[in-house]
Amino acid sequence: MIVPSEAPVPPHHSDLPETCISEYEEARDIVARSPRAAAALLRLCVQKLMPELGEQGKNINDDIGSLVKKGLPIEVQQALDYCRVVGNNGVHPGEIELTDNPEIAYSLFEMLNFIVEDRISRPKKVEGLYKILPEGALTAVKKRDATL
Repeated sequence: MIVPSEAPVPPHHSDLPETCISEYEEARDIVARSPRAAAALLRLCVQKLMPELGEQGKNINDDIGSLVKKGLPIEVQQALDYCRVVGNNGVHPGEIELTDNPEIAYSLFEMLNFIVEDRISRPKKVEGLYKILPEGALTAVKKRDATL
């Protein structure tokens, strides 16, 4: 029998890459019992998400910096850094005590889903809609953009 998580955390975003789902689900399963372990798993999830966002996935901080240089919106940068810092504190002693404040760990799930929505889902939706434009309109856009 499968027992759902006792914590008030959302399921993973439908567009969360397959490579990240097992960590997200494991974190969701244990967050009520161990917010620190869940935070560490979600940090790993963010690291696995980086290649899906066009980065190397070896150093989250460097990857976030690279995305910022490419024009990453500030709120997404902040969400990524939030996940990185809180996740790091899950395994390293620091200023954030997840055992005393599990709501911080719970918020990581929301942040991760926000990142997926902004960086994966919305662009996918726009691309799908854009592709249904008439060929003549697409050609005109290409011609316009070629002169810029």
